[in-house]
Amino acid sequence: MTRQLHLNLFIHGRGHHEASWRHPRSTGEALTDIGYFQKLATTAERGKFDSMFLADHLTLSTELEHRAAAGLEPITTLAALAGATSRLGLIATASATFTEPFNLARQFASVDHISGGRAGWNIVTSWSKGVERNFGHDEPIPHDERYVRAHEYLEVVTALWDSWADDAVVDDPSTGVYVDRSKIREIDHRGTFQQVRGPLNLPRSPQGHPVLVQAGSSGPGRDFAARFAEAVFTAHMHVGTAREFYTDLKARVRGRGRDEQSLLVLPGISPILGSTEAEAEQLRAELQELSLSSVGLAHLSARFGGADLSHLDLEQRLTTDDLPDPGSVQGAQSRARLIADFVRAEKPTLRELLEKLAGARGHFVVVGSPEKIADVMEEWFTGGAADGFNVMPPLLPASLDDFVEYVVPLLQRRGLFRREYTGTTLRDHYGLARPAST
Repeated sequence: MTRQLHLNLFIHGRGHHEASWRHPRSTGEALTDIGYFQKLATTAERGKFDSMFLADHLTLSTELEHRAAAGLEPITTLAALAGATSRLGLIATASATFTEPFNLARQFASVDHISGGRAGWNIVTSWSKGVERNFGHDEPIPHDERYVRAHEYLEVVTALWDSWADDAVVDDPSTGVYVDRSKIREIDHRGTFQQVRGPLNLPRSPQGHPVLVQAGSSGPGRDFAARFAEAVFTAHMHVGTAREFYTDLKARVRGRGRDEQSLLVLPGISPILGSTEAEAEQLRAELQELSLSSVGLAHLSARFGGADLSHLDLEQRLTTDDLPDPGSVQGAQSRARLIADFVRAEKPTLRELLEKLAGARGHFVVVGSPEKIADVMEEWFTGGAADGFNVMPPLLPASLDDFVEYVVPLLQRRGLFRREYTGTTLRDHYGLARPAST
């Protein structure tokens, strides 16, 4: 079968542009209204997307006063979306640092059962400043230690998912046997950070393991992905860096003895779409006009661990000396490094940098007609930079509606994307094997 790209919808508030909620084409529905998310999910399913994804943060956003951001808890939201869709994969973020592994394993297994095998877990180690104080810690957990913890955490969660054999449920009223107890086992994990006896208290889910997704692109993040991840969401501003990341990560996967096709690389792309180039540029200009520099500066500060950047002037041309060393950041180091690399290469003013990040927080923003968007996606896909894309509409629902109506048919006509679903589970859509119960 000809290789085809994968599309994941990344839902973020009322759109990925930081000023999206102020634009007239943005929804006015509350971010606590499940109907809003259900409509987005059904649109993505109509467009034959592989999956949709909900991010999460465990602290109050520093940008909340001037940006629509507070919304529903993702895992419970997935359960509601499962009933509104029948094929779309459903991925939620959950922290491997601040969630008990037994609870998380049970929740995602439940969503996988509820959805008929469409669940995915986006694994994060939680980088937001101050999150530790919501979970009984006085000091942040260092970046590298979070990944050490995450390795053990994944071992526990996957062992819990495997603690029931696929055929453990007998359900035979005539003999009075509901389960074969010999096919359910304790995991009895006693490690550095976790002590979990198990087994899980519900049967193995349709996919065996919900699909494992990861987004860290630092050195420890890449090593973690090479060992555990089945899909990686990543941020790049240029095709060249995306290609370098793709090549490096696939090599790390092979180094782990895995088939490189067992991990999909899905860079973020935020398409500002118009029927013509001029119309798309007009939309971009409208969004920039609605942006507030205070929001952008708060976001930039957060990317550098909460550093005080208020002394910088908007018209000041930046160098990397004006920013903290990305290696010292105990949050999302890869995103801090991406921003620093952009400053080193382009030497923008602070205003220009904030405008660059306003569209999608360091992900690739492409402005243009449906043909231009499709051309860019084809170039990245066929040029060794992507297995597909994490689609980040700048406005919701308008930009998603436009993408499904105008870009998806172009990708289909070029033979790059499915016209119909051929499977029922997220593993089917991603072309991933179902893990055997150990």
